[in-house]
Amino acid sequence: MDIIYTLIPGMIIIGLALVGILIWMAKRGQFDDMEGDGNRILMDDDDPLLPDEMRRSVQDEKSDDSKAE
Repeated sequence: MDIIYTLIPGMIIIGLALVGILIWMAKRGQFDDMEGDGNRILMDDDDPLLPDEMRRSVQDEKSDDSKAE
């Protein structure tokens, strides 16, 4: 019976900590774009709908890869 007096407050503290971490992650934007990476891999590099910044970064990565070979 004595262990219950330790386990219940311990579980409440751990649960509140996890809820706090979840709220903190949501505020930092961790869950904003859940499908972006999965769709981004399917995009073509010369797609006119691709944002300019992304097009430049993809081209830079390709040029770095070709230099490494």
